[in-house]
Amino acid sequence: MENKKELRNWLDAFKLSHPLVIAGPCSAETEAQVLRIAHELKETDTTVLRAGIWKPRTRPGNFEGVGALGLKWLQRAKDETGLLTTTEVANANHVDLALAHDIDILWVGARTTVSPFMVQEIADALRGTDKTVLIKNPVNPDLPLWLGAVERFYEAGVKNLGVIHRGFSTYEKTRYRNNPEWQIPIDLQNRFPDLPLILDPSHIAGRRDIIFDLCQTALDLNYDGLMIETHYDPDNAWSDAKQQITPATLDQMTVDLRIRKTEDDAVEFNNQLNTLRTQIDVIDNKLVEMLGKRMKIADSIGLLKKKNNVAILQVKRWNEVLGRMILEGEENQLSEEFILRIYKAIHQESINHQKKVINE
Repeated sequence: MENKKELRNWLDAFKLSHPLVIAGPCSAETEAQVLRIAHELKETDTTVLRAGIWKPRTRPGNFEGVGALGLKWLQRAKDETGLLTTTEVANANHVDLALAHDIDILWVGARTTVSPFMVQEIADALRGTDKTVLIKNPVNPDLPLWLGAVERFYEAGVKNLGVIHRGFSTYEKTRYRNNPEWQIPIDLQNRFPDLPLILDPSHIAGRRDIIFDLCQTALDLNYDGLMIETHYDPDNAWSDAKQQITPATLDQMTVDLRIRKTEDDAVEFNNQLNTLRTQIDVIDNKLVEMLGKRMKIADSIGLLKKKNNVAILQVKRWNEVLGRMILEGEENQLSEEFILRIYKAIHQESINHQKKVINE
């Protein structure tokens, strides 16, 4: 992607003294609801009013949004408060309607990002416009698919781009509605450091009590903004009630959140930091060395199983190892979630080594 600096121009144009805040209800329900929330958000650090007009649902029968009628409500909210507006679009028709109602920012949802055909349709519909487009990560943890969506818009001439990290689906039960998988957006940032990155803590959390912590983590990782679902009566919202907060709560959050410096020129700080980083480098080298030794033992186990015609996967043994490591992790202040991720990866690599030996 060329001229990556252009990607940040739309965000820099706001001249904000704080990260970008996009807030508003999960769904536009009524005109009165949209206007009331907009006016309450006007008194906070919110720059952009969000509201879902078309709501893709996993199964039919759930509330799927008020449709194009809601665009008029957003337009009126913009006129009355001066807030910019944003909504999700999933096809070319949505784009045309949003443009006709002067919606400032369009976002592409997670279910749309998974389909290159749908992404291309939306990109083509926006060709030649100067609209800002934010692209949510795909439902599943697939960085190339996310990057591919960004590239399709850029190749269509849409230069005002950003991405939204809203977490990833997993079949495992965790404390999150959608696992953050922080390493994936970090990898995206490393690839495209000038691509604005915004956190959607509402869809990651699935519940309001951990939204603040997610926002602070994002700011600690130098995210450029937050998209937070807000409603004056969250418990009675028509969709995603558990993950929405009130404008007053949002206002207090923006006071309590801390913006970290990206660096510090103090000599003592940098000396201490370099010392600690050197210690981490030494440990990382040892970790890789030990993992290499572990896999050599796995090779020997694979050879032994081959000679005795024994299956690679030994479920009882695997469960014993996993249980023991979870307990060991607890004693070393490592979360069960972390231990599971690490040891599942180690187990898979061990299986790969044994398969290679057996198939030789």
